[in-house]
Amino acid sequence: MTVRFLPCGDTAVTVEFGERIDRIVSDAVLRLTARVRDANLPGVIETVPTFRSLTVHYDPLVTGPAILIPGIANLVDGVRDEIKPSRLWRVPACYATTHAPDLPDVAHRTGLSPDEIVDLHTGIRFHVYMLGFAPGYPYMGDLPPRMVLPRRTDPRTRVPAGSVAIAAAMTAIYPVESPGGWHLIGATPIRLFDPRASRPALFATRDTVRFEPISASEFDSIRADVARDAYHVPCETVAA
Repeated sequence: MTVRFLPCGDTAVTVEFGERIDRIVSDAVLRLTARVRDANLPGVIETVPTFRSLTVHYDPLVTGPAILIPGIANLVDGVRDEIKPSRLWRVPACYATTHAPDLPDVAHRTGLSPDEIVDLHTGIRFHVYMLGFAPGYPYMGDLPPRMVLPRRTDPRTRVPAGSVAIAAAMTAIYPVESPGGWHLIGATPIRLFDPRASRPALFATRDTVRFEPISASEFDSIRADVARDAYHVPCETVAA
């Protein structure tokens, strides 16, 4: 994995870890992010991790690339070999037709049956690469090649909160009702974003997620429990 340092205007430096999206690159980016934050380098204002790079914003009156880049470079050593535990969330998901409007079309376009799509989707331990687009919206990989499809050509203006969707090699859950162009293959009754909580977003980068199939009646039951704050998503600590 080649690491490159790139100037980003006159107030930021980008550390680039590669040309592709994968878990090894993502872990390296996130581990370096933690190291930079913990190091309290003079002048650093903000760190912004992405799929394959880290942008470090700084105060140009305090520091600059000539000082900052060597400081960050000293933190890169061993970042790819560092092992940390992660959280595994077990997310209930309903793949019944009423909650999966695009499942028949996804099955047709991939040459798989709806049951095969569900089996594949629930058999993967997804990796949370990043949060974005909407509060708590998780970009999770990685789908098997047989399930990879481009985004819809006709995005929806309203996608229900809790919709489980796929596009390209990623899967996601819509935390709130919003427009969206991903294929809806299921839904979960859990709450992904709660502004009342000390940590409003349920997931964090480097978390892992397994979808566990439930029936439509189980969906309704869990949703009622969620509304009463009586349901907690099962979570455990696992090796990275």
